Amino acid sequence: MSKSSRFRCCGVLIDGLNPQGAVDVLLKSQFGESRRTHLCNAYTLSLALRDRGYQKLLNEADVNFADGHYVAMTGRRRGQPMMTERVYGPDLMMGTLDQGRATGLRHYLYGASPSTVAALETALRERLPGVEIVAAESPPFRPLTGEEADDLVRRVHELRPDVFWVGLGTPRQDQFVAEYTARLGCTVVPVGAAFDFWSGNKPMAPEFVRKHGLEWAYRLATEPKRLWKRYLVGNPLFVYGVLTDRWRRPV
Repeated sequence: MSKSSRFRCCGVLIDGLNPQGAVDVLLKSQFGESRRTHLCNAYTLSLALRDRGYQKLLNEADVNFADGHYVAMTGRRRGQPMMTERVYGPDLMMGTLDQGRATGLRHYLYGASPSTVAALETALRERLPGVEIVAAESPPFRPLTGEEADDLVRRVHELRPDVFWVGLGTPRQDQFVAEYTARLGCTVVPVGAAFDFWSGNKPMAPEFVRKHGLEWAYRLATEPKRLWKRYLVGNPLFVYGVLTDRWRRPV
């Protein structure tokens, strides 16, 4: 992406891509070319405001997608007219797997529980006949040991995926991207809840709710104990970050 097609939000550089533009970027992925990507929503950016190390991690990515309604809105107001909609993680994943069938794009699924990732693979194969999924793996719910990391890299290099999809939750999945992309040698994309949604493990918010920037309210209503802090603390902090960007020193 050129510098002119990026904008800064809460101190993080975001690429001015609409949904199809984001899919087009991923369709160019090929094994042997490492690319770090992140999906940035209000929660992600609120964390970046509180943790300058995390902010630096995001700013070192090759591509940062605007995975939030209000992030995309901010982009439009900051000179990115192409950002008519946010780059919603589950749609980015489905669109890339779907359109990638034409060129034989190869995918590696990494994240969630064994039952969820197995259900995800089954659902994707049923929905997208001919999709190239080379592996579906559930990692341990802790940092990998050195031996486990070496084994993962070996498996990836044997299977040669073009896109490596990560579903570990924020910020853990972003830290994984930063740590392993260069070693994996492909495009690594953290999509979080997409694993749960497309596997059928959790319900996706209705389209009307998603289109009008109210998915946070839907998710808060369905999982209040887990998500109350994310939204009731993170959302106001995001607004503060947007309003104070002009005075913030870039990391």
